[in-house]
Amino acid sequence: MALLIMLLWLSSLEFLALIDIRQLSLLWFLPAILGRTFLQTGLFIVAHDAIHGAILPGSLRLNYWFGQLAVILYAFLSYQKLSLNHWQHHRHPGQASDPDFHDGIHRNIFAWYLKFMQSYLDVKQSVALFLGIGILFLTLHVGFHISVVNLLLFWILPIFLSSIQLFLFGTFFPHRLCSESFSESGDIENSHCSTSSYYPIFWSFITCYHFGYHWEHHEYPYLPWYKLPFVQKSKQHTFRGLGNF
Repeated sequence: MALLIMLLWLSSLEFLALIDIRQLSLLWFLPAILGRTFLQTGLFIVAHDAIHGAILPGSLRLNYWFGQLAVILYAFLSYQKLSLNHWQHHRHPGQASDPDFHDGIHRNIFAWYLKFMQSYLDVKQSVALFLGIGILFLTLHVGFHISVVNLLLFWILPIFLSSIQLFLFGTFFPHRLCSESFSESGDIENSHCSTSSYYPIFWSFITCYHFGYHWEHHEYPYLPWYKLPFVQKSKQHTFRGLGNF
């Protein structure tokens, strides 16, 4: 599954980068951009599964190389930093030490998103991202005469949109009730500080590779993304006094 996502990402980028968008109907632009965004998010999901050893259980080396390649293709990110932050998130979900969670100040969705991004894009990582994308962008445009507009629409824009998709469906929606019930005492019934959306399976897949099943992921972190909808829960897990999400 991981290899399929990577191949689809590469082949779709090649196809759309070389297409003459002047001959493309406007009706195709939105599906093309959304499709590329979905595959861009898929790269991150591959890296996420690699962190949990879910691509090929028992093979640390293969998981590492799949994860490393996925985050480089995604946006020249550091797999090591991503792995450290993600395990920190699992150990302390919904707490100030959770890099994905707001810090008690950045509760607004927009401020929370910026804080979320800053947790992964420090100065060193930001430099690597802009240098990597800049060099590759110029190489593709100058060396291979690929249109700047094509690169912006079908490569750069999906990176940004994917970050929003991952934040909304992988952090904000699953953990926002935790933010609303957050207190210094940490009196939270759900130890994962997480809820699941239980969309119909098609929409669950489209929104963010079944990460709406977020409680299930925290409870069974070794499961790959495509098995999350089939996890059977013995009871509803909700926050005390808040009801279901």
